[in-house]
Amino acid sequence: MAVLVALGAFLMTLAGGWTAQHVTDRRHLVLGLAGGLMLGVVGLDLLPEALEAAGEDVFGVPEALLLFVGGFLLAHLVERLLAARRASHGADEHNHRAPEVGLTAAGAMVGHSAMDGVAIGAAFQVGGGMGAAVALAVVAHDFADGFNTYTLTSLYGNARRKALIMLFADAVAPMVGAASTLFLTIPEQALGAYLGLFGGVLLYLAAAEILPEAHHVHPARSTLLCTVAGVGFIWVVVGLAG
Repeated sequence: MAVLVALGAFLMTLAGGWTAQHVTDRRHLVLGLAGGLMLGVVGLDLLPEALEAAGEDVFGVPEALLLFVGGFLLAHLVERLLAARRASHGADEHNHRAPEVGLTAAGAMVGHSAMDGVAIGAAFQVGGGMGAAVALAVVAHDFADGFNTYTLTSLYGNARRKALIMLFADAVAPMVGAASTLFLTIPEQALGAYLGLFGGVLLYLAAAEILPEAHHVHPARSTLLCTVAGVGFIWVVVGLAG
């Protein structure tokens, strides 16, 4: 049953990616929406789950929050190192983004989608009602995952073929994750730690890269409204799932 539900996540992810690649004439709106979706996923979905699963304090601070900050700093460090490497080879770091950053971020999205599949499988092991609630949340926000995966990959200058490969991998990941629950169980503490770290990476990409890029050429009110709409969409999804 869990794998069949994950098939819905597969289709929604592809729908999100299809939407992202077919509105290129409104790129600033796409980026504004993607930034809002990412902010919503981090603040309203990932971080609360991380705190619940890995909430033990480390020197007075919850472990999940420490990893959240660590993920933010890690993303910043990786991007600066890649930008410096490109600059040393004669590239202008202000005009040329490092494609590796986009691929790494998209790879993290794939990993997150696999964890979504694991969550579906684990929830169905608890009971049908719990499984249905988790499945609703996953299927709904996988549209945002597909949208963001394609946007992140292409934003950093990767070819459309690579963006489509990462989108397909992101779509398949929930099914693989759901199937894996037939054979293994991920400790809750480890899952919470991963969600905290991944949340920090996503927040950096949204706040330091995607939203500034969205407003760089078109600082329009419509772009801001798309960002707010993205956050609001995730809020509705989380509320319905709860």
